[in-house]
Amino acid sequence: MNAEFANPFLQSILNILSTMAMLEARPGKPEIKSDDTAFGDVTGLIGMAGEKAKGTLAITFTEGAILEITKRMIGEEVTRINDTVTDMVGEITNMVSGGAKKLLSEKGYRFDMAIPSVISGQNHVIQHKSKAPIIIVPFTTEAGNFFLEVCFEE
Repeated sequence: MNAEFANPFLQSILNILSTMAMLEARPGKPEIKSDDTAFGDVTGLIGMAGEKAKGTLAITFTEGAILEITKRMIGEEVTRINDTVTDMVGEITNMVSGGAKKLLSEKGYRFDMAIPSVISGQNHVIQHKSKAPIIIVPFTTEAGNFFLEVCFEE
């Protein structure tokens, strides 16, 4: 997978968080992830398939980050990861993949998307369906960290 393929997902999450949560996120250095253990507490995972490429997007949030993002997006204080928070993670995952899908269509890629699933708990496992390398990008915010994983094969 071309590392440039990950850029639409990065652009999409930055846009969504800045416009919908009024939160600035700063991306760190992309790396190849070597295992399937999540670096955060709750993950949204979605599959995308098309004629030219298929794979998965995962967004893993630390508890502090997703509680603040949820508070900013729904206007209510949330003190723990609950159904409201997991619903928000699913919705963010859906919005990010939709935004990336639009940007990738401009490069000739067309995708069908699955319904996002959400996994939570410390040290949970993220199972990407592709055998391609997993590119992980850490993000920092004033509320905490989150991680974006992109795993696509062409």
